[in-house]
Amino acid sequence: MNSLKDKVAVSTDAKYVILGASGNTGSIIADSLLSKGKKVRVVGRGARAAYLLLPPITSREDQERESDAIAQAVTDSGLGYAVYLSSYGAQVPEGTGPVTGLHSSEQKLNSIGGLHVLHLRAAYFMENNLMSISMIQGMGMFGHALLPDLKLPMIATRDAGDYAAQRLLNLDFSGKQTRELLGERDLSMAEATTIIGRGIGKPDLRYVQFSYDQVQQVLEQTGMTPKKAAVYIEMFKAMNAGVLAAQEPRSRENTTPTSFEQFVQDVFAPAYHGMARTA
Repeated sequence: MNSLKDKVAVSTDAKYVILGASGNTGSIIADSLLSKGKKVRVVGRGARAAYLLLPPITSREDQERESDAIAQAVTDSGLGYAVYLSSYGAQVPEGTGPVTGLHSSEQKLNSIGGLHVLHLRAAYFMENNLMSISMIQGMGMFGHALLPDLKLPMIATRDAGDYAAQRLLNLDFSGKQTRELLGERDLSMAEATTIIGRGIGKPDLRYVQFSYDQVQQVLEQTGMTPKKAAVYIEMFKAMNAGVLAAQEPRSRENTTPTSFEQFVQDVFAPAYHGMARTA
């Protein structure tokens, strides 16, 4: 299997490079750029601008290796501009689970001379809630480790992708910059559960806070290794403690359009009913 560095140094004629072009955000960015007549390659060498992200976490060690490879490939290619998908809370150097790796990756990209990079610190993805579907169907409730009344910024992946695509088109950033993307509004898990319940025809659906040990067991039952599951538990603890939190005041610039109600209608409810039909 080729390294990320090998994958990045493939094409010589691309204006834009998209890592993760088949993913939730990357596919939106690639489609948007192509619709504007831009040359796009999933990977390439000598490109003017690139969309960068880390693959889903398997371990902290893998995160470091992947971010090392991306930073080296960017350096070797002489890339001028990059939009990097990070996370809110990435300003914290440790103790935030998978977000710790994003902090490290941001620092590596910031150390590259001549690179203009915009770190998009996206909020908690609304799509993370899709993992609750089997629990709702099997147990009739939504359980998670997060405090029920903790307000979280939640964003649809399509909004993150749309924003990144626009900044790649404009290339209106310079130096090393960050921008939090905070979704349409902050929501608690209890509020999100109520909206989900209405959207799937279960108005009495309730949210239950599980212990960290219970959530660790659930994650392992989905196929995660104990080590990987523990990294996510660390993130949930950081969120509950307010360590992993947004820093920017909400504004027009960091607020995105898709409401959680719209996400449930467009994404969650079809996925829920689709799984019910195939069960």
